[in-house]
Amino acid sequence: MIAIIEQGSKQFKVSVGTIIDIDRIENPSDSIVLEKVLLVSDESGSTIGKPYVDAAVVHAEVLEPLHKDEKVTVFKFKTKTGYKVKQGHRQQYTRVRVTAIESGK
Repeated sequence: MIAIIEQGSKQFKVSVGTIIDIDRIENPSDSIVLEKVLLVSDESGSTIGKPYVDAAVVHAEVLEPLHKDEKVTVFKFKTKTGYKVKQGHRQQYTRVRVTAIESGK
């Protein structure tokens, strides 16, 4: 069984056991429920939501409450003016593992 979920304006294709990095959740518990399910597919067929599938949820357990992505360096430069700006950024994520998918059929 697979599902396509939406979290933080991003879409993820998940199945049971999939590990994904979602946008950081403040004070997460040991497990979370992702309710914005766009599509659920299994052996009997697929269910597509309009925009979300009713009563379909994805359960996930939190592996790392705070996981940082690799550092991205932003360098701005303008010729002949002496303008140089160097800035770095590390996006913060919450790493989760999908434990169950309920289709709600």
